Amino acid sequence: MKKLYLDIDGVLLTQKQTAPASNVHQFINFITNNFDCYWLTTHCKGNYQTALKYLENYFDKKTLTQLETIKPTNWTTLKTEAIDFTSDFFWLEDFPFQAEVNILNSKNKRDKLITVDQNKSDELLRLIVFLEQAI
Repeated sequence: MKKLYLDIDGVLLTQKQTAPASNVHQFINFITNNFDCYWLTTHCKGNYQTALKYLENYFDKKTLTQLETIKPTNWTTLKTEAIDFTSDFFWLEDFPFQAEVNILNSKNKRDKLITVDQNKSDELLRLIVFLEQAI
């Protein structure tokens, strides 16, 4: 199963972290059923429960239970430290650092980064369509 690395702010939540993103419940259902999902966010460095605690303010218990299936990652400086480059993966991120993009380029994996823009209407629905084609 293809891996999916997932940021929270600007992906599951709006860019200003004020609300869940539009169509997020459909998106969470899709990714947790079709990918081997991993947190790749500042809200989870080795412990998935810190991500869930952060998301408690935005999601109901049913959604949080789905999110419990997402595995933690651990990294120190750059999120790319947590990516398994030997696997087939996608990384959903709203604002990758240039250093992270450089690492992806050096490993010929730049096409695995999907930059999410919650300012676009129905961004998560667009991602579902894209990811469905990639499965």
